Amino acid sequence: MSKTKSSFFCQQCGHESVKWIGQCPGCGSWNSFVEELVQKDKSKDFIDWKELGGEKRAGRTTSLDAVKSSEEKRIITPDSELNRVLGGGIVPGSLVLVAGEPGIGKSTLFLQNGLGIKDAIVLYISGEESEQQIKMRADRLQTKNPQFYLLTETNTQIIFQEIKKLKPQLLIVDSIQTLQTPHIDASPGSISQIRECAAEFQRFAKETNTPVFMIGHITKEGQIAGPKMLEHMVDTVLQFEGDRHYTYRILRTLKNRFGSTAELGIYEMNDTGMRAVLNPSELLLTQKDEQLSGIAIAATMEGMRPLLIEVQALVTPSVYGTPQRTVSGFDLRRLQLLLAVLEKRGGFQFGTKDVFLNIAGGLKVEDPSIDLAVLCALLSSYEDVALSPRLCFTGEVGLSGEVRAVNRIDQRIAEAAKLGFEKIIVSRYNQKDSGSKKNTKDRGIEVVTMARVEDVYRYLF
Repeated sequence: MSKTKSSFFCQQCGHESVKWIGQCPGCGSWNSFVEELVQKDKSKDFIDWKELGGEKRAGRTTSLDAVKSSEEKRIITPDSELNRVLGGGIVPGSLVLVAGEPGIGKSTLFLQNGLGIKDAIVLYISGEESEQQIKMRADRLQTKNPQFYLLTETNTQIIFQEIKKLKPQLLIVDSIQTLQTPHIDASPGSISQIRECAAEFQRFAKETNTPVFMIGHITKEGQIAGPKMLEHMVDTVLQFEGDRHYTYRILRTLKNRFGSTAELGIYEMNDTGMRAVLNPSELLLTQKDEQLSGIAIAATMEGMRPLLIEVQALVTPSVYGTPQRTVSGFDLRRLQLLLAVLEKRGGFQFGTKDVFLNIAGGLKVEDPSIDLAVLCALLSSYEDVALSPRLCFTGEVGLSGEVRAVNRIDQRIAEAAKLGFEKIIVSRYNQKDSGSKKNTKDRGIEVVTMARVEDVYRYLF
């Protein structure tokens, strides 16, 4: 009978030691050694993977030419935003990790989706809440599903015995940090427990072709709790973001083996759960009765979806010696770059001004195509002249002051026209991609092309 063997590993560099030591001799970090399993005790392993149900995968060597290429049959959920983020639906046998801040709505979102899938047996495993608590949330969601089952358990061996009896077609684990396996004598949430429990669910998903959703916690730094290996083991990593002070939540893809990692889903939190926002541009634009300076509308892309967002800028004389640069939802270094372009190419004196920049709605935008809108919002606040509310911008700004072309220009123009904008300013180098003047008139929006920042300033002011 094999005995359980363990060693101590540094969580920073992976240095191995037979005993615990305070400082790692490899990288010099303190208190980073954690005991981890090296060899399992096989006597405790009574999981019979072949009896857990689902479609069995062939375990033999196959020539690549002999494999027939066909699209995976996906499980389509009633949530269009989740389908988009996953790449078109749930892939059978996939392992999906969903992480986010506490209280952001992870459990609510996947309880709602589990109840919404009517044509499959869904098992919801909770290690954090009781059955009564989950029932209270389900009553608030006002959705019933006779094929939805609950299991409140943390021991993985008992969980797999219940799976063997029920044979579910979809598994939701809430959360992976609360589970423990008897193979390891460590507390739930430790590095070794998370890694081993995730490995068991990974083997279950691949052996039985059953999709598994694992809800995970994050640390104070915003990283997913547990070893970095956890993100490598799973097929898809989703990040559920948002601010408690806003009603909107964003489901973002960090890793996806079955689709694009640039997709994004937007939800609105209300009394009956998470509502998918199908047209987020209308929600991200503030409805104002009067025109105010320092506001510009940017046409950006999140994955395959065009979005129109509101950029707000405030430029004021600096009271203190060192001017402030404060941003929300935008890269601070990118703002400093744009300010340097305005000072060098336009002659504007921002060195004695405090600059504040905000992306409305709590979004974090990394698309460089909003550079032109940021620059115009800064100029609007600097001159204290309001821009037209029927005007939007899309374009990247280079260091020499040129307005550079952006991709998917037709989709951005179409989204702006759909929301009632009359003009959109784009790069002159996008002219060949945006179609002829006749086509732009047919869209109901005028496309204005600019080559340099000085041209934009003269056109607006």
